[in-house]
Amino acid sequence: MTSFVQRSFPTQHPGVVRIETAVGKVHAMRRGFDSTKGLSFMLLAAMAAALVVVADQLIDTWADGHLLAAWVALSLVAFAALALFSALVRKLAAKVMGALNAWSQRVARARADARLWQIAKSDPRVMADLDAAIARSER
Repeated sequence: MTSFVQRSFPTQHPGVVRIETAVGKVHAMRRGFDSTKGLSFMLLAAMAAALVVVADQLIDTWADGHLLAAWVALSLVAFAALALFSALVRKLAAKVMGALNAWSQRVARARADARLWQIAKSDPRVMADLDAAIARSER
C-alpha cells in the first residue's frame, strides 16, 4: 500500500517578510522627509542662540537688580530672532540643499563616466559603441 504525504511549505520565510515590510516603511518615511526643514531649523537655532548670547552679554551689564526685566528682555530677543530669521533661514537651507544635490549629481556623473571609460578601454565592443555615439552626436 502506497501513501502520499503532501505538505504545503511556505514559499517565503516569515522573517524575510517582516524585514521587507520594515524596509518598505523606512523607504516610505524617507520619501516624505524634507532635509531642508531640518537644516533650516538648525540654522535658525544657531542664529537665535547667537543673538541670545549677545543679548545676554548686553543685559548682564545692567541687570544687577533687575533680574526679571533681564529675563523678559532676553526672551523677547529670542522670540524676535525666531520670527525674523525663519523665512531667511528656510530660503538659505533650500539653496544649500539644491547646491549640494547638484554637486552630488555632478560627482556621480563623473564617476559613472570614469567607470564607463575604464570598461571601454578593456572591451572593444563598448569602445565601438562609444565611437558610434560620438559620431552620431557630431552630425
